[in-house]
Amino acid sequence: MTKNSSNVMALSPNTSNKRETVCIFGTGDFGRALGYKMIQAGYPVVFGSRSTQTSSLIPKDAEVLSHAEAAQKAAIIIIAIQRQHYNFLIPLAEILRGKVLVDISNNLKINQYPESNAEYLAQLVPGAKVVKAFNTVSAWALQSGTLDASRQVFVCGDDMEAKQMVMDIVRALGLTPLDQGSLLAAQEIENYPLQLFPMWKFPILLSLGLVTFFFFYCLTRDVIYPYVNENKDFSFFIAISIPNRICPILALTLLALVYLPGILAAIIQLYRGTKYRLFPDWLDKWMLCRKQLGLVALAFASLHVLYTLVIPIRSFVRWRISSQIVSQALNNKTEPLDNTNAWLSDSYLALGILGFFLFVLLGITSLPSVSNNVNWREFRFVQSKLGYLTLILCTAHTLVYGGKWFLSPSSYRWYLPSAYMLSLIFPCIVLVVKSVLIFPCLDKPLTQIRQGWERNPRYSE
Repeated sequence: MTKNSSNVMALSPNTSNKRETVCIFGTGDFGRALGYKMIQAGYPVVFGSRSTQTSSLIPKDAEVLSHAEAAQKAAIIIIAIQRQHYNFLIPLAEILRGKVLVDISNNLKINQYPESNAEYLAQLVPGAKVVKAFNTVSAWALQSGTLDASRQVFVCGDDMEAKQMVMDIVRALGLTPLDQGSLLAAQEIENYPLQLFPMWKFPILLSLGLVTFFFFYCLTRDVIYPYVNENKDFSFFIAISIPNRICPILALTLLALVYLPGILAAIIQLYRGTKYRLFPDWLDKWMLCRKQLGLVALAFASLHVLYTLVIPIRSFVRWRISSQIVSQALNNKTEPLDNTNAWLSDSYLALGILGFFLFVLLGITSLPSVSNNVNWREFRFVQSKLGYLTLILCTAHTLVYGGKWFLSPSSYRWYLPSAYMLSLIFPCIVLVVKSVLIFPCLDKPLTQIRQGWERNPRYSE
């Protein structure tokens, strides 16, 4: 198979400072945005289009030619059209031989076709070198320069030289190329933009389930029970009181669920005596979404803070305070300050403030822009040591708030304990088991296992 000299020269390493010409097939939104960005980076750009008439939408420094003429001017051709229109490339197969074709297309749904669009393109033009790239970047981000959320560009292809040329263009545009391997990875790359928060699915569904459960639980205890037994209408609790019970419960429960899989993993490794066996699939998935669980927990904690701040201006609270003042005035008696309750109240608030501060710190350090600027030991210290301290403070905050009601019969309505008692189940389990695991008799063998020691070496085979 022979190559024409122009292709050989175009594909040879560029030793001059001048950028090589890039051809873009397609004058749609993405093609124009990408062309404009390339012109800014110093690349000569030529558009291949069915219509060679210039338009005000086309970047003024770009040339518009027919597909065949444009393809002859460049070694790298970006295919900025949809898969269903690829057939026009078949008559151009000879011109495209040896060229680098960059497929940037996406589909409407995951696994829409048996093969990826890039693989289909390689089948249509077998003499070309197909590379998949740019499909995770939006036209709007390219035009506006707002690339923080989409700076990474996944690149894959079977030809290393062609792939390197495309990655050089990606870097020149101020983006970060990520080599994903051969063209077999193209389908996964094409599915990526179609996934709707893949790592958030479990945390969100779990949160919705817990919110539903605790809403009806609190509704039963705080609204239905007083109405049935005391003929009191507390339905307005649905607006503020019940959400302000649910939010801290969800925050504490989800925070405990962030650290529970690590506890389970440690127990499994101690039991097996090796780190070279895979965890159960459910535990792997759980551990992968711990960051998302923590951020959802932080969102609920933030809502709890906001709901708490509006408590003094609530009509119900102002009525209750004024009723107490009137009652004292009528009885000509002032209630003395209870130092015990004052200490409990201040301690409860102090623990909540400190816990929320550390909660926010955990959330900030989980952001990529922050975590990339700390080393592994620093990140582990914040997320592990300070994370457990956050869990301790938030659990203590809840215990101080309602510890005095644990044994009070009036706190059990229809034999149902207060909802905050349920929120203590997972945090207490995590803290108790963790306190056991830090004993030297368990911590030392666990550390050895995680450093590669095996009780039974046959598992490493």
